Amino acid sequence: MTEKIQENEERGVDSEAPAEAKPSAEPAAAPSPEHDQLKDDLVAALKTVFDPEIPVDIYELGLIYRLDVDEARNIEVDMTLTAPGCPVAGDMPGWVENAVSSVPGVGQVKVNLVFDPPWDPSRMSEEARLALNMF
Repeated sequence: MTEKIQENEERGVDSEAPAEAKPSAEPAAAPSPEHDQLKDDLVAALKTVFDPEIPVDIYELGLIYRLDVDEARNIEVDMTLTAPGCPVAGDMPGWVENAVSSVPGVGQVKVNLVFDPPWDPSRMSEEARLALNMF
């Protein structure tokens, strides 16, 4: 714990105050058209990944919880599965990483498999509900 506090002090971070309590000195910049295009390209790539048991892509199923792009165009994805015991649980994060990595100009890609909050059918898009006759 002491090392953590020392590291924070060396970086000028107050270890006693929560990070969210400090307001940012700079206003958040509006996404550029290039950033918006990259996000669109990433979503298109994610829509090429399907759960083999469900004829709907993982994006429309609502399995992608977070898609972050940093200034260096590194991508971090939080995704889940329809069930923790999914037979492709070991493979699907790799499929997502490959799909995202195929987008031109993307830096490093990190895919996190998360189960909180748990997935449920309410996360599906209208398109997915129609495709699965779940309306």
